[in-house]
Amino acid sequence: MDGADLFQLGIGLETGAQAEDLARDVFDDTRDDHFIRDDDGRVFAGRHLIIEVVNGHGLDDEMRIQQAFRDCVETCGATLLHIHTHKFSPQGVSGVAVLAESHISVHTWPEIGYGAFDVFMCGDARPWLAVDVLKRAFGTADVRVKELLRGDGVVSETIAA
Repeated sequence: MDGADLFQLGIGLETGAQAEDLARDVFDDTRDDHFIRDDDGRVFAGRHLIIEVVNGHGLDDEMRIQQAFRDCVETCGATLLHIHTHKFSPQGVSGVAVLAESHISVHTWPEIGYGAFDVFMCGDARPWLAVDVLKRAFGTADVRVKELLRGDGVVSETIAA
């Protein structure tokens, strides 16, 4: 395997996963990115909410969206690493808040009052709290949510031990 193959795999890069990191126990409580074990015995990497803001206001306001990201991060108990947004012309905003626990992203269609948000958080963060934050931020009660348990069934406690 040459250097180009290693680069493509992300192994050996300063910011990439190292082979020894991959072998660590996903249930080790000292890990910042630990898997979640819920009360039903499911084990998964994180909760990924697909949140649709309908009849929202201010979805063309880049600063308002950035503040909504910050409010979600604080309310959900996550750790903000970086926010990047882009304002389209004549309208619409796309953006992402990169979190230690994963991300929040959005693409908006302000002309119809619609914002498509993803809130994906691992560990102890509580992504469901973002729903009320987004309702308040964009002045609507019409917020629709679907939840995915990322990594559900991929790791079991017996395999990880």
